[in-house]
Amino acid sequence: MVRLTLVLLLALLLGACGSGDSGPDVVRSGSPEVASAIGGNDSRTIDRTGWPRVLFLGTSLTAGMGLDDPDTAFPGRVQHKIDSAGLRYEVVNGGVSGDTSAGGLARLDWLLDGDLRVLVLELGANDGLRGLDTDALRTNLSEIIRRTRSEYPDVRIILAGMEAPPNMGTRYAVDFRLAFREVAEREDAVLIPFLLDGVAGVPELNQDDRIHPTAGGHEIIAGIVWEVLEPLFRTIQG
Repeated sequence: MVRLTLVLLLALLLGACGSGDSGPDVVRSGSPEVASAIGGNDSRTIDRTGWPRVLFLGTSLTAGMGLDDPDTAFPGRVQHKIDSAGLRYEVVNGGVSGDTSAGGLARLDWLLDGDLRVLVLELGANDGLRGLDTDALRTNLSEIIRRTRSEYPDVRIILAGMEAPPNMGTRYAVDFRLAFREVAEREDAVLIPFLLDGVAGVPELNQDDRIHPTAGGHEIIAGIVWEVLEPLFRTIQG
């Protein structure tokens, strides 16, 4: 069931809302454009002008496809955790449905602005669904990290790992998984082995399509990211 749900999830990440060829639809979490507040706290009342930024670069998972309120996607939930911890950072949601690692690299320059402190990189699922070359995946992820560091030498990088669909074969699935590990080691990034751990394949944590996480599923994903991100904030401030 978990593997089947993962295949379906990857399929919709690829094709649901286009290929990500146009400029990114950037959302500042808690901005006035957001219709609802997160978790009962009106984050829209917080003026984050000039605050250091945390950029989430990813697919429809990052974008929060299917959710009524985009701030209930996991980047918005991370913003809520940041606010609750009394930290002064602005989350920027750079998720585009259907994006590949090459697509993320192509639009990266649109997003590199402000005082960027952390990049959370959630790309690769659509590469796996399409059976794209894993060496190209390695190259694209590495280049995203290197370009970001060329603009922000002290930026911290979090790389979110994904899994290839089983129909691509065992050899491809293993090499796909290793691509994230190798990039993380080579580029000195913090690796989340599988971003959907504990969510993929759990009916009550996914929407009616059984593919996209519900707000509750996104809350779990946000917790996974927060376990890695919160210690990084301590190193930045220290």
